Amino acid sequence: MRARAFVMVGSLAIVTITTFAFVRATTAGSAVSVGDVAQGLTCQCGCGLTVANCNMPSCSFAVPTRLEIEKMIGEGKSRAQIIASFRAKYGEKVLSAPTTEGFNVLAWIMPFAAVLLGGVIMAITFARWRRFSGDIAPATPASRSNGAAVDSEMRERLAREVKDQL
Repeated sequence: MRARAFVMVGSLAIVTITTFAFVRATTAGSAVSVGDVAQGLTCQCGCGLTVANCNMPSCSFAVPTRLEIEKMIGEGKSRAQIIASFRAKYGEKVLSAPTTEGFNVLAWIMPFAAVLLGGVIMAITFARWRRFSGDIAPATPASRSNGAAVDSEMRERLAREVKDQL
């Protein structure tokens, strides 16, 4: 059973790596488009969207930025060069995704680490619940009869207290 699971995981890893390599190879030689570069930049008008998706027809940032991107593509600049130019001009806030260098690596790692930590905590909690649930003895007929005696005593006490209150 373990060998079968190992083969399945290995096959999945090979398919995934092959797919990513194919996608990377096909997109490496493709020409840079305005939309592709604009997806990497956040609009600074306050809409919170990318420059490619800003839905304001006369946006004071997105419209001129798209024209500037088009001009840079005409000059033969690559996507990385264009984005680096905007990063130098506006700072890190213009990037639609954090860079994978320095302190920003935490922005990429922390969501996965939080999910992993949550899973570990859940697994530990469930294991403890399972372990402690076996310690509780099931109700036996003897304990039920004793409970009935206690129950009748409580009924009598309740009836006396109600009678005293009235």
